[in-house]
Amino acid sequence: MTPSALTMLYIDDDAALARLVERGLKRQGLDVEHVTDGASGIARLKQGGIDVVALDQHMPGLDGLETLEQIHKLPSAPPVVFVTASQDSQIAITALKAGAADYLVKDTQGEFVSTLYNAATGAIETARMRRARDDAEAEVHASRDRYAALAAEREVLLREVNHRVGNSLQIIASLLHLQANSSADDDVKAALSNAMGRVAAVAQVHRRLYTSHDLKTVMLNQYLEALLEDLRRSAEGNRMSRLTLKAEPVEIDPDRAVAIGIIVNELVMNAVKYAYPDGAGPIHVTLCCDGNDIELAIADNGVGLQVKQDPRSTGMGQRIVGAMANKLEADVTRDPAHAGTRIVLRFRGACGAPRVAARA
Repeated sequence: MTPSALTMLYIDDDAALARLVERGLKRQGLDVEHVTDGASGIARLKQGGIDVVALDQHMPGLDGLETLEQIHKLPSAPPVVFVTASQDSQIAITALKAGAADYLVKDTQGEFVSTLYNAATGAIETARMRRARDDAEAEVHASRDRYAALAAEREVLLREVNHRVGNSLQIIASLLHLQANSSADDDVKAALSNAMGRVAAVAQVHRRLYTSHDLKTVMLNQYLEALLEDLRRSAEGNRMSRLTLKAEPVEIDPDRAVAIGIIVNELVMNAVKYAYPDGAGPIHVTLCCDGNDIELAIADNGVGLQVKQDPRSTGMGQRIVGAMANKLEADVTRDPAHAGTRIVLRFRGACGAPRVAARA
């Protein structure tokens, strides 16, 4: 380190020794200002422009340790090298514990000046590196705070987007419902009702995200509970009065939640239309964990698959279920042992704990 334009404040009541120090350090490029007591040193430091302090222990008024304590109370205090003629190691230990950058023993002939120069320049460099480290840490903290603020703002914006999308989709679903009710054609009414259910399934995910603390995941059991409640409210008469849900806590990403919601909507509506030709009957939706897999089943106790397919069916529901199952990478099977119809989907997911059953 080149010490040009650096200034040391030498605090020592020995004026003759101070002159030796001043001459010796000036030859090495370090300017020296001298004061004879601690109070004068504190006053000079308050004016600024001092890069390092050399401080004697035994002085009139404030001694070195008392002066050191006062120096450290100053804002942006320079490093302090403790200099004393005492051979008492306890003073050295106390000074270093009190915050002195270094400690050395002086002699009356000034032979310690070279050592003082090395100690002073080393203390200045150490202080510089410490300030650089502190500045870097402060910048890291500031950057982290800025990132946290941006993340919070982004979360608010995402919530608002989900809120508006959910509202817009709900309006579309309501319009489809109104159009279906006003149609005299049963096929048109059914098609519009199916479309309404699909839109409502997507809207329910966005409403979940708007009210959730986590915008990256949806609690599938809570989502299905709300979705089935929407289906009950939109159904005519008591056709879905016996629609039930038994679900364990499952956390899933929003895209897959949409696919699952659409599948549930299609299979429940299919059961409502075809399982009970003579009226309403039970429809059960279950969601459970099986190791690393999630099992979702929609079952009824109706006429089963042996009955001839309704000629009005377009097969659209089956194609939608197949497409959504591919999106989930899910296996879709029919349970042959079930008396009615039971469709089972198995896919990968994250199950919550402890297991809690919820009924919609």
